[in-house]
Amino acid sequence: MTDSIQHLTLAQILIATLLVAFSALVSIFFGLKLEKQLAVAALRTIAQLFLVGYILKYVFAVHHPVLVFLLIAIMVGFAAHASVSRAKRRYARVQLDAFLTLTASSIITGFIVTGVIIQIHPWYRPQYVIPLLGMILGNSLTGVSIALDQLLGDLTDHRDTIEMELAHGASAWEAARGPLADAVRRGMIPTINSMVVVGIVSLPGMMTGQILAGSDPLEAVKYQIVVMFMLAAATALGCMMITLLAYRRLFNAAQQLEERKILRS
Repeated sequence: MTDSIQHLTLAQILIATLLVAFSALVSIFFGLKLEKQLAVAALRTIAQLFLVGYILKYVFAVHHPVLVFLLIAIMVGFAAHASVSRAKRRYARVQLDAFLTLTASSIITGFIVTGVIIQIHPWYRPQYVIPLLGMILGNSLTGVSIALDQLLGDLTDHRDTIEMELAHGASAWEAARGPLADAVRRGMIPTINSMVVVGIVSLPGMMTGQILAGSDPLEAVKYQIVVMFMLAAATALGCMMITLLAYRRLFNAAQQLEERKILRS
């Protein structure tokens, strides 16, 4: 075994498709009717990853900040759409709130990691910031989606309780504080669960990639610790921001819950 990662040939990638074919056979055997979805998902995986690979190769070569931030904006836009599309309920401008939330959480945590902890100069070097932001967005959008869905569901299901508290003199913040806290808690649970089992049950992608590339396992562990803490912070910030933005949209200046603004997706 060599110290550096082996370059894969097209033939080796085609052999890897047999793994998906096996999944399709399982679907056929049990009558799951998922084989078409698996085929489409596999084709999209290949097309999307190769497209991203060529784009990143160009961005890395040009190394221009405008291209870097343009690519970041596109990534955040897709992540915001994905986070909202997963929610069962929504409200007007929820897409904008998700975009602002993911932009702030990813840029803040990404800057702290690349500019302060790893000390990359400039902090937005594409080889570092784009993969890290990809991990942040992939993790944060799940938390944001769960928190948003939980909050809107609680405000709808417990509307009578909230309105009773408001009628008895509670402020909008006091009436909504419980649902807000529950939403943030639910959004953070998947990330906390990942942190609990990392290294024992699972070896995360970044650590595995570094080890396969020949890095010292202990150095890979150090980087993975930074990444896990980064994801925890980004998820916490994202869940907090999306719930607070939703709170501002759904409670008016008269301290009233405008439940009619909550729409089913």
